Parts: sequence; structure tokens; C-alpha cells
Amino acid sequence: MGVIYFDHSATTPVNPEVAAEMYNFLTGDKFGNPSAIYRFGRMTREAIEAAREKIARAIGANPDHPGEIVFTSGGTESDNMAIHGSAYANNSRGNHIITSAVEHHAVLNTVKALGQQGFNITILPVDQHGLVNLKDLAEAITDQTILITIMHANNEVGTIMPIAEIGKLAKKRGIVFHVDAVQSFGKVPINVDELGVDLLTISGHKIYGPKGTGALYIRTGAGWRQSLMHGGAQERLRRAGTENVPGIVGLGKAVELAVDNMDEENKRLSRLRDKLIRELTTNFENVRLTGHPANRLPNHASFLFEDIEGEELLLRLDAHDIAASTGSACTAGSMEPSHVLLAMGVPPAEAYGSLRLTLGAGNTEEDVDRFLAVMGPIVENLRNCI
Repeated sequence: MGVIYFDHSATTPVNPEVAAEMYNFLTGDKFGNPSAIYRFGRMTREAIEAAREKIARAIGANPDHPGEIVFTSGGTESDNMAIHGSAYANNSRGNHIITSAVEHHAVLNTVKALGQQGFNITILPVDQHGLVNLKDLAEAITDQTILITIMHANNEVGTIMPIAEIGKLAKKRGIVFHVDAVQSFGKVPINVDELGVDLLTISGHKIYGPKGTGALYIRTGAGWRQSLMHGGAQERLRRAGTENVPGIVGLGKAVELAVDNMDEENKRLSRLRDKLIRELTTNFENVRLTGHPANRLPNHASFLFEDIEGEELLLRLDAHDIAASTGSACTAGSMEPSHVLLAMGVPPAEAYGSLRLTLGAGNTEEDVDRFLAVMGPIVENLRNCI
């Protein structure tokens, strides 16, 4: 029996087709600097622009405005660029930023840092499912509000936010709207016009692309300061530095594959997810689902196990060659309970008993059955040790 990997929200293996595309730009004659005007440079420049167009089409952006897609090193950089860039570009007309209590730390810590620099910050509460209340958002808006930044889907509990409704509210009030779509992109359809999004963050390693790659969508006309780094004129003066050509090519291929396979894969993963939820909440005592029961990512199931620590569960599962998570991989090693679960009203002692199972391309029903078979003895043993 092989290893079962149930942690695709943390990262995904690189798709062999993606790796093959990247390899072409690591060897042979496709190594050129894309800023060069001769043949070697033209080949890599064309590859970058082809990847840019793939991403634009995947999110419903205008392919005739290629500058709307800026390549970055991943979700954290894209979030920082979006938030800092729009905050300072619009600082002359206001200084109020709104976000939610369950955002990824790439957003939360960036917004908090701006709060220390004189910006006025509102962090919205969420309900027991991790959803922002639209009434709370509307009441938080003032004539000084310049930016709303809300994630599309939560990385820890899988809840999908009402982004289209938030987008309408932001547009009505003339407020820049940023969405961290790192977890949702490639798993659910995204159209920036239909959602009313001005800035959108994506990451390569969540969709079987290479780590260290990502992109930021910046709507034409959205208030955003040009470059946060000084250097050359790359990325139309929006991100200085020689482009990571193999990474960008790999990201473009991963996006292409994700979009092509989305509908079929969503049906398959939803079926496996629902089986996990049904079996764990029905056949195990004192186990409950976290996140929204229906409005959640198709591959995401997260739970609280009463009287069991999540880290103990992970160690026992690892001994059976099963990889899972207690929440966000980005906070692994922290002794603090999940800020997402605390914001949802989960008591700190219970929050330590979280388990996140996120499915992916290599998972099968046999994997789910094997997981469920070993979970019974693990849970019983851990509770008997209390």
C-alpha cells in the first residue's frame, strides 16, 4: 500500500505535464532572458505572454489587456502587492481598510501592518460557519473606506464567501475589492467581472504547479500604485526583476489543465468529500464538521474531534502512511489554536482537536475506505488514553 495524501490545501504535487513544460525552459535553447530582443529572448518572452493569456482567460479577464496579470512568487507576495499597492494609491481619498477575521495571515498581517502605519482597520467577525455577514460589512463602510479584502474560500474550513454580493457592494460605493483566491482557483469557476473583483490572488502550488509561482490580477483602472520594488521595467513596471520563466510556464500549464478538468474533477472529489463527511459524523462519536455544510470547496472536509488533539491524530495517521493536517500548513509549529476556528466561536480547548482532509487528483475511494478503517482504532485508542 502506498502513502495516502489528504493535504492538497497545503500543497500539491507538480503535474508531470507541467514539469515537462518547465523542463523545456530549463535546458536546450529556451534559457534566454525575456528582456533580450534577439531570438533567445523572444522565445522566452512569447512563452511568458502565452501563460499570461491562459490565466486571463481562466478568470474571465480581458485578454486584450495583458498587463492585468502580474507574475509573482506566490500567494503571499500577491496579497502584499494588492493590499499595499491599493492602500497607498488611494490614501489621498481615505485610509479605511476592511477585512475578515478568518483571512490567511498573508492578508491579516499585511492589513495589521498598515494599521501600524496610520491606516484605520476593521476586521469583520464571521458566523459559526466562517461566513462574513453582508449587513456587518455594509455597516462597516464609511466615506473613508478605500479597500475591502476578503478571501474567496477559507483554507482551514473550506467555506466559500459570498464574493459576488460583496463585489456589488464595493462597486456601488466605489471601493477597491481584493480577493485572495489561492484556495478556490482551479477548484470552482471564477469570473472577475461576474464577481466584481478588482484584484485577485492565485498561487501555482495549489493547482499542481510549481512552488514559488503565482499571479496577481489588477483590473485596468483600479487604483493601484505601480511598483513596490525598485529595479528594471519587467512586468510593465509592476514587478522588477528578471522573470522566473520556467515557473511562469509551469503556472500557465497548471492553469490550463485545472480549467480543462475542473467540472469532471469537482464531481469526483465532491463525492469522496461527502463520503468522508457522512462517515465521520455518523459513525464516530463527538465529531463535528467545521465550515459551511454545503457552501464549501469540493475537495475540502474539516472536523473537530472532542477530547483528542489534532497533532496526535496526525502522528497516528502518519504511522499508517496517511498525510493530513490540523489546519493551515502556514501556521504549522505554532502552539496557538487556529485563529479561524476561534473567530467561528470554537472554544480554544476544542480548536486543538481539528483535522483537515483535502482531496486531490491522486485520491480514490479506496483511499477514503482505508482512511476510515484506520481512524476507528486510532480514535478509540486516543480517547482511552485520556
